[in-house]
Amino acid sequence: MNPALFSMIAVILAGGATALQAPTNARLMGAVGSPVNAAFVSFAVGTAALGIVAMILQAKPDITAARALPWYAWVGGLYGAIFVVAAAWGVPRLGVALTITLMVAGQLLAGLMLDHFGAFGVPKAPISLGRAAGVALVLAGVLMVRRF
Repeated sequence: MNPALFSMIAVILAGGATALQAPTNARLMGAVGSPVNAAFVSFAVGTAALGIVAMILQAKPDITAARALPWYAWVGGLYGAIFVVAAAWGVPRLGVALTITLMVAGQLLAGLMLDHFGAFGVPKAPISLGRAAGVALVLAGVLMVRRF
């Protein structure tokens, strides 16, 4: 299989998992009392699962390389926590489709900026009319999901 096609399919499936995660954590929030508690449980389960997979794959970190990382390389989990809390909180108030659509819109807007400036070491990709139009279409989709 073409590696690019495989990568795209894997990312689409991960996006589907994100859509499943939002209502799952919203339901969990009702039982554990807050979106923060739901996120905590979600991350604990995810951490345990990743630990098991790392053991099975015998994945060992390169401590020397890890020590050389810039500060921002260590805060990805914080962004994930914000995402999970916001999804658990948003789904009961906005519904799954609108919550996910708004999150995707936020991701695309931030992604455009990160690409444009080459932030965090990503390759620079200036904002073009086509890229901006693509994000505008997603924002139009947010309005359509909200109003219809």
